[in-house]
Amino acid sequence: MKRRIILDLAVTLDGFIEGKNGEVDWCMMDPEMGFTDFLNQIDTILYGRKSYDLWGQYTPTVESSETDKEMWELVHSKLKYVFSKTLTGTDRNATYINSNILDEVNHIKNQPGKDIWLYGGANLIKTFIHLGLVDEFRLSVHPVLLGEGTPMFNDIKQRLNLKLKHTRPFSSGVVQLIYQLAE
Repeated sequence: MKRRIILDLAVTLDGFIEGKNGEVDWCMMDPEMGFTDFLNQIDTILYGRKSYDLWGQYTPTVESSETDKEMWELVHSKLKYVFSKTLTGTDRNATYINSNILDEVNHIKNQPGKDIWLYGGANLIKTFIHLGLVDEFRLSVHPVLLGEGTPMFNDIKQRLNLKLKHTRPFSSGVVQLIYQLAE
C-alpha cells in the first residue's frame, strides 16, 4: 500500500494556524485526541525551514510533563525532511530538499514505510496542495478566534473537492475533522 501524506494541523475556528506573532499558545494537547496514536502511524515528517527551525529540534524543558517529553521523543525519532531554498544537504537530524519537490516527494512516498506527516508551515502546505501531494487533511479545530494571524490556507489557486471521512468532538471543545480527496 502506498504511503499517504497527511496534513495534520491545529487550526482556530477562524482559520488561523498561528497568531500574528507566531503564537500557538491557544493550541491544546488534549489527551483524548490520541496524538501518540497518530505519531505511531507515521515514520516521516515534512517541514518548511521556518517550522523546522521553531519545532523540528524542539527540546522540552525540565519542567515539562513526562507525557510531553515522551511525545517529543517520539516526534524526534521520525525521519525528517526540510524544504528550504537556502539550506542544503543533510545535518544530523534532517535531509534538506531544495528543488524538484514533486519528484523528491514522490520518491519518498514510493519507499516502504508508514504514512508521512506534512507538518507545515503555510507556504509548504500551499505548495503541496498546488502539486496535489496531500492525501488526507486532518484538522483539529480549536474553540478560539484569533482575528488575525497566519491563515491555514492562503493563495490556493484551484478548487479541491474533499470528502469527510471522520469527525470527532472532544470534551476540550476541539473538533477533529478528517477529509480525503473526493474521487
